[in-house]
Amino acid sequence: MCIQTDLIAHHKGLASYLVAAMEKHIVIGASGQLGIELIIGMQARYGVNAVVACDIIKSNDKDVNKSEFISLDATDINSVRKILKTGEFTHVYHLVAMLSAKGEENPIAGWDLNMKSLLNVLECAKEGFVKRVFWPSSIAVFGPNAPKIKTSQDTFCDPTTVYGVSKVAGELWAKYYFEHYGVDVRSVRYPGLIGHRSKPGGGTTDYAVEAFYCALDSKPFVCYLDKDEALPMMHMDDAVRATLDIMEAPCENIKTRTSYNLSGCSFSPSELNYELSKFVSNFITEYNPDYRQKIAASWPDSIDDSEAKNDWGWESEFSTSKLVKHMLDGLKSIV
Repeated sequence: MCIQTDLIAHHKGLASYLVAAMEKHIVIGASGQLGIELIIGMQARYGVNAVVACDIIKSNDKDVNKSEFISLDATDINSVRKILKTGEFTHVYHLVAMLSAKGEENPIAGWDLNMKSLLNVLECAKEGFVKRVFWPSSIAVFGPNAPKIKTSQDTFCDPTTVYGVSKVAGELWAKYYFEHYGVDVRSVRYPGLIGHRSKPGGGTTDYAVEAFYCALDSKPFVCYLDKDEALPMMHMDDAVRATLDIMEAPCENIKTRTSYNLSGCSFSPSELNYELSKFVSNFITEYNPDYRQKIAASWPDSIDDSEAKNDWGWESEFSTSKLVKHMLDGLKSIV
């Protein structure tokens, strides 16, 4: 019986390996902050040759560039269709977006980029060119009427930014394409993402990354948020792991077809200052709130991600203190 069980387990493991070996992953928006981290995480899990990076401009990260790069304007449906049709990709990760703060400077451009590029990918998936799509949503879907503490999965979404509006619309499109066309779209609502491989790209939560650079340069940090404005945050390692885990989960486990809440840790600028000062003596944060404070104030302080935990086994690994140490170590290794 034990030998038979072992053989069954061996054959299942071999079958899983062969399936994984046949998969080919493309990341659209690979040169951005999340894209760089995701490509490297995928290379480690699936191999360099199983991953293709795709963006308008090629990243200068030497690790990312170990994988093939394809130049693409994701708003051009014909270009997207050609690449996905001829590339024989099984999984597409569509990360193209104009983030919250930058989007408020040009709302129409933000809406056009975020929506057109997503719909192009969904149409190609509907046409059968890929079998699975990942698209990231955000805590920006929540607005001032959401509960601030442990915001639940089914909280009403009333975003105050074009970025948040586009994310709510994108979640509904993902659900629509799944229900009407059987497109296997999977999504998580990222908190503020913090990583050391690239500089911020225009998000409201990017203040936290800027603080690390100031700390290492022994410069005072001028924060554009109030000192006590707590926001949900997540280390990039957690974000990458969550992304790959949800894409690997059995289809029947994915019960939310809009986007899953995802939680890491939550902290305010003053709490970040306190943690940084443990490692960088005399680190000082000055507070000069601007229009981004209003955006941050409309978002939750913390997130309830129990559905992601129950459905596909999500669990965060980074506390605030662990995140701070990991970020400092990472930045020191590249400067």
